[in-house]
Amino acid sequence: MNMQKNQIIDLEITDLSYEAMGVAHYNGMTVFVTNALPGEVVSAKILKVKKNFAFAKIEKIKKESPDRVKIKLNQWVQTGLASLAHIKYEKQLVFKRNQVVNLLKKAHLDDIEVGQTLASPEQKGYRNKAQVPVREVKGKLEIGFFRRHSHDLVPLTNFFTTDPEIDRVLVAVRDVLRRNQVPAYDEIHNKGEVRYLDVRRSKATGEIMVILVCLHNDFVQLPRVAAEISQIPGVTSIILNHNPKKTNVILGQKDYVVYGDDHITDQIGNLKFRISPKSFFQINSLQTPRLYNLAIEKADLKPSDVVVDAYSGIGTIGLSVAKHVKAVRGMEVIADAVRDANANAKLNNISNAKYVTGKAEEIMPHWAKEGLKTDVVFVDPPRKGLTPEFIDATVKTGPKKVVYISCNPATMIRDLQLFKEQGYQFDRIDPVDMFPQTPHVEAVTILTKN
Repeated sequence: MNMQKNQIIDLEITDLSYEAMGVAHYNGMTVFVTNALPGEVVSAKILKVKKNFAFAKIEKIKKESPDRVKIKLNQWVQTGLASLAHIKYEKQLVFKRNQVVNLLKKAHLDDIEVGQTLASPEQKGYRNKAQVPVREVKGKLEIGFFRRHSHDLVPLTNFFTTDPEIDRVLVAVRDVLRRNQVPAYDEIHNKGEVRYLDVRRSKATGEIMVILVCLHNDFVQLPRVAAEISQIPGVTSIILNHNPKKTNVILGQKDYVVYGDDHITDQIGNLKFRISPKSFFQINSLQTPRLYNLAIEKADLKPSDVVVDAYSGIGTIGLSVAKHVKAVRGMEVIADAVRDANANAKLNNISNAKYVTGKAEEIMPHWAKEGLKTDVVFVDPPRKGLTPEFIDATVKTGPKKVVYISCNPATMIRDLQLFKEQGYQFDRIDPVDMFPQTPHVEAVTILTKN
């Protein structure tokens, strides 16, 4: 008999998918069950049936896993904000290591050693930034998060993985918007006003930046809203980000300072960093120095080394490396980030690090032509990984080592194979947990020239 939508069946969960859904098999079909854990027997309701697989949700747990954490607030799991919140933390670390092991197996690289996942010092409340949608629900402006695979907003006041001080500010800003009758964004008709609240907090100084992502670059209630938000304890900066487009992209191109500074200052280890509204800054402030120290230690840097910091952002990696080496040269396509990186070098009295705007694959060959020798290249690319052009340009520059920090092991392993074909080898990957309670895993490896 074929599986039907809304059918209730008993399933034995044998595995976890990379999205942390329970995996079961039924009449030759694979069934993905939200929030189910290996070893559990569940009664599940079928939600969607495809050709070879189906999605289901738990109706009742008949046999429970000892690794299950009983959490009251299921909305964190439902929205995907914290889709591992029902799994004991030490098992989350095992799950993340297994992701890397399985990807290596698939790529026939079983001989590569995988370290134990480096645990995060904080398992919840670790995020120094939150971007939350603002929508109208039952006639009221609400903040929250979209239910997984949908645009239905689940109203929330506690975001679990976010710094509790940020949660406090989010709720206070929501109340200011309600009091002043500011309309929430309506994405179907592309009208209304406030689309997202983007709040960043410095763990080091306590400074808080509130970014109102709005459909227009001004609105009637803005002066009153800004005056009230500026009274919220901790708020040092209010920015209006203008995003007029009908799009899923959160931030628009233009920022307007409505109150206070155009940046906040945070720390990684003992280095200070200026963070502008669009700057990329690692989300987990306490785990970041541990990630960088691991990479630096593995790279075994020499005082005579010249390091290239590609995808440099605001200079967090390059400036952390600077004291160990002769010189750091970095590049980044976002001009604002480059300005911040050079300002951050000054802020920390670092004179051997310089940053320029442009694409690594264009700048590196130019530097090589000018005779700049490169000993080590550090890369920390976005989720899509490196381009083949970048890998070719790096190989042509001829560094002894490439230090690869990745937020997506799948694209990392693809890239490592391309390096391997061009004479670089690696023998170990170390997973790092930057995002507890979520399936995301960072990884670090060192490529050495044969």
